[in-house]
Amino acid sequence: MTVPHPDKSAVSLNCAVITVSDTRTVETDNSGKIIQQLLADAGHEILAYTIVKDEPQQIAACLSELDKDTDLNTIIFSGGTGIASRDTTYEVVSNWLDKTIPGFGELFRWLSYQEIGSRAIASRAIAGSKNRQLIFALPGSSNAVRLAMKELILPELNHLIKQLQG
Repeated sequence: MTVPHPDKSAVSLNCAVITVSDTRTVETDNSGKIIQQLLADAGHEILAYTIVKDEPQQIAACLSELDKDTDLNTIIFSGGTGIASRDTTYEVVSNWLDKTIPGFGELFRWLSYQEIGSRAIASRAIAGSKNRQLIFALPGSSNAVRLAMKELILPELNHLIKQLQG
C-alpha cells in the first residue's frame, strides 16, 4: 500500500476503546483487546476502556463523559453497527459527530467485501470528528476490527489528528 503523504513523525495519541455489547465481559471482549493491543503497538496510549450495553442512552452518556477529557484524541467503538434491532451505536455516533468521514465507511465495506462478500452491505461502520476528537464505530467481530485497524485507522490516525489540530 502506498501512503500518499507520509507523516514525518509519528505522534503518540491518547485513545479510548469502548465495546458496545449486551453479552461481552472484559474477559471475553476479544475485539476490545485487539484494538487496545494494536494501538499500544503503534505507540498510542489507552486512557479509557469500558464495555457499555447496547442502549442508546448508555452510549450517549459514554460519549458525553469522554468529550470532557480534553487530553483524549481518539475514541474507537466496537459493536452495535449492524442492522439488528439491538444495534444502536451507529444512530448515537452519527448524531454525535460534527463532521463525518464518509470514506472510512465506504472503504471499510469495500475491504470487508473482499473478505466476506456481499454480507459487507450490512455494516454501518462510521467515522468522524467532534470537538477535535476522532471517533470511529466498528463492527464487533474480531476480524472486522483487525481489518479496520490495520488497513484504515492506524495508517491514517496521525494524519487525521494533524488535520483536526491544524
